[in-house]
Amino acid sequence: MAPPDLYVQRDQPPGVPPLHLTGERTLPDVPEENYWYRRHRVVYDWIAKRVHGRRVVDLACGEGYGSAALGRTAVSVVGVDANPDAFEHARLKYTGDTVRFERDMIETWTGDVDCVVFLQTIEHVQEPDAVMARLRDLAGPRGVVYVSTPNVLTLAPPGAERSGNPWHVREYRPEEFHALCARHFPGVELLGLFHARRLRAHQVAVERLGWDAVHARLGQLGVSPERFTPAISERDFRLKRGALDGALDLLAVLRP
Repeated sequence: MAPPDLYVQRDQPPGVPPLHLTGERTLPDVPEENYWYRRHRVVYDWIAKRVHGRRVVDLACGEGYGSAALGRTAVSVVGVDANPDAFEHARLKYTGDTVRFERDMIETWTGDVDCVVFLQTIEHVQEPDAVMARLRDLAGPRGVVYVSTPNVLTLAPPGAERSGNPWHVREYRPEEFHALCARHFPGVELLGLFHARRLRAHQVAVERLGWDAVHARLGQLGVSPERFTPAISERDFRLKRGALDGALDLLAVLRP
């Protein structure tokens, strides 16, 4: 993720205050942040294909881009975030016929929904079991819950127990995340997000040749790292089942 407080969103709609990148949440419209934005956005788009007819709450929705993606297919979406700047930005930028925003806490928000989306946030909370129980209660007996988190095995440096991200309270291995989910939901399906297409080729090249050699080669081809990152799209990531130790992020599909 790009260094905090150095970047601000570009080209926002009239009357919508841009958000500054702090490292706590990812943002669209910041070219240097595009890798992380696309990495998060592809999961929202995958979920959006599966929420037709659902009444959705997107908890800890941040900037609001994910709530807007869900709103293209869901009957209704409520984006909930406690941060006043993020809430105001999302309210002004993305509110529409199927999408609205509320400023509230996970612990206190209530509403009539049958789908809960909670992405890249469980690693930020002090009491993950209490939060998972809350998500289960909000979804109801026939609902579905989507929860994602980074995989510490690929987020942290080799051999390290944590990534060093100051916003993270707890980071999870796949088996630890599965165990957390299974304590609260009888139905647990776990998927992993992986690099695809050019990002996969880039990853393999870096693993074999080293970062400096790969980026020197890109420069020789006229593709600078500064141009490579903004060109990344959702197609450069793929969600799949199976062995998850090498996954970038983990996505749990949970049913009470």
